[in-house]
Amino acid sequence: MKVMVTGATGFIGQQLCSTLVARGYEVIPILRSGAAEDGVSVGDIGPETDWREALATEPDVIVHLAARVHVMKETLADALETFRRVNVAGSLNLARQALAAGVKRLVFLSSIKVNGDINLPDRPFRADDTPAPEDAYAISKTEAEKSLQEFAQVTGLELVVIRPPLVYGPGVKGNFASMRQWLIRGVPLPLGAIHNSRSLIALENLVDFVVLCADRERSPHANNEVFLISDGENISTTELLRRVARVYGVRAYLVPVPVGWLRICARICGKTALADRLLGSLVVDSSKAQKLLGWQPVVTMDNQLLSMTKHDART
Repeated sequence: MKVMVTGATGFIGQQLCSTLVARGYEVIPILRSGAAEDGVSVGDIGPETDWREALATEPDVIVHLAARVHVMKETLADALETFRRVNVAGSLNLARQALAAGVKRLVFLSSIKVNGDINLPDRPFRADDTPAPEDAYAISKTEAEKSLQEFAQVTGLELVVIRPPLVYGPGVKGNFASMRQWLIRGVPLPLGAIHNSRSLIALENLVDFVVLCADRERSPHANNEVFLISDGENISTTELLRRVARVYGVRAYLVPVPVGWLRICARICGKTALADRLLGSLVVDSSKAQKLLGWQPVVTMDNQLLSMTKHDART
């Protein structure tokens, strides 16, 4: 089976491509630019992207990872339209050309932000919740899902939507990488009294689930479904930091500052969004993936964190 992967050089894409190859699938990596032997270059993704060269390789399934991703400090005056151009119009353009080329299934990596940014631990997000996106990136992912679903219903293209929460693993960047570096350097953090609950997904677990959804024979019931997935273990920010410190063999200097004070300080400094991620809860119900597809996480959080230390030692 041939699997075309957009965003093949990204954090998730690299791991996905190597896993697919290791499991015997033929992989067609899609790149924005690069040498031909590394994959097929298509340039920037948008409504005018020409996918003919890539689709001439006759893939059976496409895993669409490429997107304009969420950034903490958005500088564009019209960010939503830019997100829409890449994530909505670009994805729909790919789906149209893919169907014409005979592709049977499209696996679309969305985001848990379609559901929202915060919830209560006893009210986890579910796949059938009414979307509640709160920023331009989340709105674009919501609209992309809707556009692709409408297209699939009319044309018969098989569509699988996956909304992961925070993904961590070897090579992770962003806030997770920053917190890891603070811990390694021994920086005291005022995060020792946070009793929130958050769902995360290990890179290996996410990739394993994507591979399952890309294989039409193994996952016939995935067609036209939306899945929320996680490691199956919810954890507080404080406990997460302690675990990261433990696997890296360092001491976590976590000062137990009251959450109320942290929120006040964050509001004053204009860091409300960051505070929500560190202090708020975001729990997902991943039981649908287990019941419908029989999927179970393949690694524990501690094992994935340990693999991060080994990756860092090599690099």
